[in-house]
Amino acid sequence: MKFMPTKIPDLVLIEPKVFGDHRGFFVETWHEKVFAEAGIQQKFVQDNHSKSSLDILRGLHYQIQQPQGKLVRVISGEVFDVAVDIRKNSPTFGQWVGERLTAANKLMLWVPPGFAHGFYVLSDEAEFVYKCTDFYAPEHERCIRWDDPELNIDWPIADGQEPILSEKDANGAFFKDAEVYV
Repeated sequence: MKFMPTKIPDLVLIEPKVFGDHRGFFVETWHEKVFAEAGIQQKFVQDNHSKSSLDILRGLHYQIQQPQGKLVRVISGEVFDVAVDIRKNSPTFGQWVGERLTAANKLMLWVPPGFAHGFYVLSDEAEFVYKCTDFYAPEHERCIRWDDPELNIDWPIADGQEPILSEKDANGAFFKDAEVYV
């Protein structure tokens, strides 16, 4: 596997080795020792799988207690995946990274605890899977607005197109008002 730090070094883009031939392919997506050697020593407690349609935007989600680290990837379709550093004492506080994750490129993104996370679907449908380091706790979940002007995330949304949002995501807090990690 190839581990590539992003402009926020704690966010790591991961390119797995793909072994393929005329029959299909094999790819290893998690290997505790390999990840530990790359500095990602985590215990995962929950796996999630979501399916979304074109123009759906989910996020930016995080938990104020039981923060979740996430190892994310796409198994069908394509998304623009975003993580925002919400660790108040971090030198990259308020900065974001966006990566295109596709079934074809098989890239994964390690999003450690302390980041808000979301994605925008670029294909007709996308299936998104991720491993979590802590359990989902809806009472601690918070959401930052996807279109917050302070964050200025460059979502690849076509001119005139509006993303499809849940009520929770449409009513997310502005970054300046969001509960963040100290």
